[in-house]
Amino acid sequence: MPPVPSDLTELAAEAYVYGYPLVFDLSMVQTALHEGFGSLPSASFNEFAHSSRLATPDARFVSVNNDTVYSIAQLDLSGGPLLLHVPDTLGAYYVLQFIDAWSNNFAYVGRRATGTGETKWLIVPPGWAGETPEGLTGVIDAPTTVVSIAGRFACEGPADLPRVHGLQQRLTLKVLEEFMHHTWLPAPDPDVPEPLHFFEKLRVWMAAFPPSADDCAYQDRFQPLQLLEEGPSPYLHHAAPELVHALTEGLKRGAARVEKASRTGVDGARAPGAWEMNPHLFDYNLDWFGVGTHDSPEWRIADRTASYLTRAVAARVGLWGNHGYEAVYAHTFEDADGHWLNGSRKYTLRFDSPPPVLSFWSVTMYDSPDYYLVANPEDRYSIGDRTPGLVYGDDGSLTLHIQKDRPTDPAEAANWLPAPEGDFRPMLRLYTPEQTVLDGSYEIPRITAKREPGTA
Repeated sequence: MPPVPSDLTELAAEAYVYGYPLVFDLSMVQTALHEGFGSLPSASFNEFAHSSRLATPDARFVSVNNDTVYSIAQLDLSGGPLLLHVPDTLGAYYVLQFIDAWSNNFAYVGRRATGTGETKWLIVPPGWAGETPEGLTGVIDAPTTVVSIAGRFACEGPADLPRVHGLQQRLTLKVLEEFMHHTWLPAPDPDVPEPLHFFEKLRVWMAAFPPSADDCAYQDRFQPLQLLEEGPSPYLHHAAPELVHALTEGLKRGAARVEKASRTGVDGARAPGAWEMNPHLFDYNLDWFGVGTHDSPEWRIADRTASYLTRAVAARVGLWGNHGYEAVYAHTFEDADGHWLNGSRKYTLRFDSPPPVLSFWSVTMYDSPDYYLVANPEDRYSIGDRTPGLVYGDDGSLTLHIQKDRPTDPAEAANWLPAPEGDFRPMLRLYTPEQTVLDGSYEIPRITAKREPGTA
């Protein structure tokens, strides 16, 4: 356990990095409950919300994918277990990813993990010791009483939507016993001044959703910040000025730390133009290994304290992303010359051979710094091996053209990924990647800026 910094501002920065995933995760849970995300409507606790189409820019969710149709559920298990029924997808790819309040992926149901046949599961809260009904496929133990299920059904395009919608309607949740469930998130004090809202949420939600014993021990270091105080908020207008200053400046310092690591990699050693492809970005779950997870040293970050920054980066760039063995996400901000990617220039991305996957792959365009999908006249937000009409080279290579305006050449237009006017960040997704991706031997080609006529 590292020593507690004597500087309160530095301690507050550490608390921000540690708590950012919890606060961001539960903030998105609130959005899912009350607003929804684009075509994904809002839904109450313990009900699925089904998207009616592939994601578009109105989703307003960080790094949302455009490959699958979402079915999302927020669970409140404080009243007892839930029964989950999953239909037979007849071999088609899907995954139900289970995420606790701290953004830990603790279970998977889907083609890779459990096959594509019909299954029935009991999802139980921490410490539950009741009787298990007969006829279940298995039990899924939740680490926290609030859990998110991020369901993704592969969709080949608009013509494939009726099949996906049929699966969604047969994906159901119901309470094990008919009695009143709690369906709420604990509310932080709304009278806390705005600069301290983050820490008030962290204080309330840390108490409501305790992490593992080892993480609880680490949290003890935040006592000087009054993050462990119960009852009325210590951050109201009578809070000590030195504490307010430390929290305010610490938040800025911690946020800058997460942002820098998001762009340069946690180790800060990425070469110019290289993609940040970390199959182990979501390996910060060190304590909860349920159905479909890999409980082995290969999929655990060895240093628990270091894992907190990795966890914050994962939440920042791809909240609710999967472990690498389910899907790998790679992103970049630069071209091969080390210049920021920007819609004022034109680029190519050339694959000598298709990325090595067992399912499928895609490149999706996001703006920066929000990481939202980019609106464009073509309504094309991603491009990949399932995109109709792609033009391959005679040698089997594939060159993607990344730029703001539609190319005039028909072959280039077929392989066009629209970019925004300003800075952007593309993401390569590899669904069920092959071993060369997981062991790091596969290298993604770098994005190259097109040379304008007459330039060297």
